[in-house]
Amino acid sequence: MQSQDVAQSATPSSPAGPVIGVEQAEAALVEHYPRLVRLAYLVLPAPAGRSRRVLGAHGLVQRALPRGRTPAPLIPAQQAGRDGDPGYALVRLQVVRTALKRGARSERWARLTPPLPRVWGLKLYPRPGGADELALDQRLSALSGPARAAHALRGLERLPDGDVRRVLTAAGVTDVEGALAEADGIPEPYRLLGSCEFDPCSLTARPTDLLRRRRHLKAALVGGAALAVCGTLLGLPGDGWGADGAAAPPYARNPAAQAALDPGRLTRVSPTVWKTSARTDFSVWPARGDRTGDRALLRRALAVWARPGKSVRVSATPGTPAGGPAGPPQLLYAGTVDTARVVILYDGLRVVRYAEPEDGTEGAALDFARADGAGRAGSGAVVLSRADGNVRYLTAPWVRGAGERDLREPGSGAMALTLVDGVTSPLASPALREGPCTSWNVLRLTDGTGARLLTDLGELVPARLTAGPPGSPQDVSGAKALRTWAPYACSLGAMRSAGVRSVNAWAFAEQPLPGVRRDAEWVCTRAETWRGGGARVLAQFHTPGARYGAVAAKAESVPACGKREPRVLAGVLWKSATDGWYLLAAGSRGTASVSATGGVEGTARGNLLSVRAEKGARADLEGRLENGRSISGLR
Repeated sequence: MQSQDVAQSATPSSPAGPVIGVEQAEAALVEHYPRLVRLAYLVLPAPAGRSRRVLGAHGLVQRALPRGRTPAPLIPAQQAGRDGDPGYALVRLQVVRTALKRGARSERWARLTPPLPRVWGLKLYPRPGGADELALDQRLSALSGPARAAHALRGLERLPDGDVRRVLTAAGVTDVEGALAEADGIPEPYRLLGSCEFDPCSLTARPTDLLRRRRHLKAALVGGAALAVCGTLLGLPGDGWGADGAAAPPYARNPAAQAALDPGRLTRVSPTVWKTSARTDFSVWPARGDRTGDRALLRRALAVWARPGKSVRVSATPGTPAGGPAGPPQLLYAGTVDTARVVILYDGLRVVRYAEPEDGTEGAALDFARADGAGRAGSGAVVLSRADGNVRYLTAPWVRGAGERDLREPGSGAMALTLVDGVTSPLASPALREGPCTSWNVLRLTDGTGARLLTDLGELVPARLTAGPPGSPQDVSGAKALRTWAPYACSLGAMRSAGVRSVNAWAFAEQPLPGVRRDAEWVCTRAETWRGGGARVLAQFHTPGARYGAVAAKAESVPACGKREPRVLAGVLWKSATDGWYLLAAGSRGTASVSATGGVEGTARGNLLSVRAEKGARADLEGRLENGRSISGLR
């Protein structure tokens, strides 16, 4: 009852603690500045944009000092190094209070420029994290300000709920219990709050609108008349700025830049070149679509690629440069798709998609994806559009048929898709689906060499699915490969937006279950990227009759389960219906022995280990290969 009364108080206050001087508060702020800025960034509203949130977080922390001697709240700082520091508790309370006030005026604040600090000529962003961090940021943005503050105080500050209530109450929150209940809806691990995605002190810098800065400088020097003259001189000959649609005004005039923006110089490949070419990749795709002759559309696409305006939504897969073309690129497609005009271009390294609404250029989008060294298998299709939970693809000229199948149901057949000038009819996209994973629809393509499966992972180029040992993976076409993938299809969701080129599933071991006359299956899935680094590896464990596999271990940027290191060792705690808990471990073929140390002790000859264990026990795994080399367990 007491906590409920406090939560609903109209004029919240906190018990007075020791009186804090400005010098003590400043010392606490300087010592813990990175954590305070991270806390402010998490609480501030997302509509302001990441760059504005960064500057706003730094600004409100730097203005969090009290003006004089101030009583500190009796709210402890839980983390090591801050215990018993009333100065830190005072500054933290001021940061939360100010961030919540900003959130209450989020729409107005999103339009205003933070007063200080200011960084002229640069936009600052936290370093991007993985798919888990992106999903957490999206879920946090949907919460109210008090709920975001509650989640940050719990996860970042490690405060128990009683102290969280006192901080929120002192910060002016009227419905503390509602904020805590709303924050309970985020089950993600708190460790993600410490990642680079939410670190406004470790930043990536990009230039702002260069031309606008130049024009402002010239205006200060020579006045409005000189600015108009400058704008005229910077315009490209024969074309006004309006011809470039959503592009920023031009800021360079040189022959190479003008050639790259000339629709007449686009490379166009004959429809029959691929039949005789030594190469079979995007470089031999012909130009298709009903707007390949629309010079105005092509001009806008090239101009936006060279210098996207402030209203253009730009995305790029990890490791993909987003700069303009070095010369005239190749045209792959220009046409109307659903309710948008779409242009797809290729410059030998990247596939670039420009899309604008049919009724104008407001809301244009520009997407980049690496596609160097694609080959025939990696250049089978490109995403044309995503709408209403569906995706359309533009397929390679050598594709003879397309279909849609559910990877979760290996026994079901593929549903045929129509192909019109290489464009498929829409199919359900797992990259757009929210909620539990009950199916995973993939694209099936057939050509003169066989069939292969591709999956949409939220990027321009779909990822190729394969199955088998890392040294000789095969396309998923036969019944065995389909059965291998079925329990693990939903794990592909962990690989969205990571620049994935292909994903291989390898059943590396089968293990008898203690007390059960059935075998469990161990499968390793490895996602290779277009950039080469950042491969993601999952070791998964599937018991007979289970609908889904369980992730036993995962790692990133490791050679295990790949062509360079075709070995893997992983373990999992498994509960028998009759005998209690066991540590089960399995190594790939060629493992001579497996040992467990730490919370569980045991050794077994061969590639399988089964040892009794306690619930929650942790163990370190090490295997010995037949050639005498050791291998560590995947974590």
